[in-house]
Amino acid sequence: MRHQKEKGGVCVGAEAIYARQSVDKKESLSIEGQIELCKKECKNREDVFIYKDKGYSGKNTKRPGFKEMMEDVTQGKIEKIIVYRLDRLSRSIVDFGQIWSLLEKNGVEFVSINEKFDTSTPMGRAMIYIIMVFAQLERETIGERVRDNYYTRIQKGHWPGGIAPYGFCNIQKIDETGRQVPSLKQVKEIEIVKWIFQEYEKEHASLGKIAGSLTQAGVACKKRWGWDNVALSRILHSPVYVKADEKIYEYFKEKGNYVFSNTMEEFDGKRAAHIVGKGKEGQVLSLTNFEGTIPSNQWLNCQRKLEKNKQIGNSGKGKYTFLSGLIKCGKCGYSLNVRWSSKKLYLGCSGHTNLHICDVKKISFSIEELEEVVRREMELVFEQCQKSYLRKREGENTIADLEKKIAVLVHKLAETSGVSSYYIKKEIEKMDEEKKELLNKKEKVQKGSSFFSFHQLNFEEKKQAVYTFIDKIFVTDFEIEIVWKG
Repeated sequence: MRHQKEKGGVCVGAEAIYARQSVDKKESLSIEGQIELCKKECKNREDVFIYKDKGYSGKNTKRPGFKEMMEDVTQGKIEKIIVYRLDRLSRSIVDFGQIWSLLEKNGVEFVSINEKFDTSTPMGRAMIYIIMVFAQLERETIGERVRDNYYTRIQKGHWPGGIAPYGFCNIQKIDETGRQVPSLKQVKEIEIVKWIFQEYEKEHASLGKIAGSLTQAGVACKKRWGWDNVALSRILHSPVYVKADEKIYEYFKEKGNYVFSNTMEEFDGKRAAHIVGKGKEGQVLSLTNFEGTIPSNQWLNCQRKLEKNKQIGNSGKGKYTFLSGLIKCGKCGYSLNVRWSSKKLYLGCSGHTNLHICDVKKISFSIEELEEVVRREMELVFEQCQKSYLRKREGENTIADLEKKIAVLVHKLAETSGVSSYYIKKEIEKMDEEKKELLNKKEKVQKGSSFFSFHQLNFEEKKQAVYTFIDKIFVTDFEIEIVWKG
């Protein structure tokens, strides 16, 4: 609770005392005793905020009196906090680091009587910096312990957590020590997974055809009812389905981007495998505590096919139009992709090809027509930006202001000589150039011309420009709608 003795109104920028006692002990100083000692440090003992937390531990900051005090800090009501001892405020060096950051942000000083700790003095501030260094060290140490524990569990085959992959559900199972550990259990959808691998392994099968078959059959996907290439690719790439044997070990070893938790001898073709870690470096491959489903030969055949298709698919990615990634089907909202037909480019709907939920096969607008519409709109945007820029520049330093300044400097120049006249001449020349620049830009805007034009940009610059201003472009056979950011 907070108590304050004052005569009318709210005391802004007051001193505050914080006292805490978790349990009553003979050797422990009572809250009342702490307050009396802290008052000796106050400039005005009768005009002070007092915050108490009785029966609360200092292991965390979930204390009503403490929370109320920190709220008053953020509202600017407190200029100094006084405690009997540092651990009354917090027993956690990490928590204290966060508390001090908030105090410093709000200009609040901190005094601890027992440690002779006063942030208004150079020594007190030095102590704070030392504590902050140790707080950062403790945070990093905690992070390392969490990571070490995480990877230790993974090395033992435990499921690392999160949503179970398609065809599995999360369970707890008993390990060799008798403890319950996280694992996965196959569910009925695992039969769909088997079918996907069997189909994709076939010579003329494609992700699009498989996605279409699953969607038309009414098979639900993991996060939505319709299937697409991304959902299928995620399943086919995952080693969580494979019966991991020595061939799987060799496959990942050849890639050279993985750290193995198990020896090659442990890859016995019974258990599955999984990968943790982000990026190509630092990824860890471990055997799981549940069995695999897909034979290693079949899984590897699918990987080779995926890699081959990836090389073909990426060869022309994003090179046909600077609008790639922004164009959406005006009917279903899914992406429009650039495709080839009879040596001619056209826009096809991924909602039709991959999900089979849209009846739009291709758009009648050509890529050139679409780009021309966007170019005209972007030219208008550039022109408006440049007019705003000129108005801002004229507001900061108008032509009339420059002329007045030049006139004053010319007058001074007539009265001086030597070094001073040299610098005055330089300033006059600088202002005169600035005046010419403003006049030139003003003339161009008045004539409707631009300082720079969208069509003058190269391919990558155009792409960057449209991504800066445009969120999406919805296209139908009859209309082009540009959705601007902001």
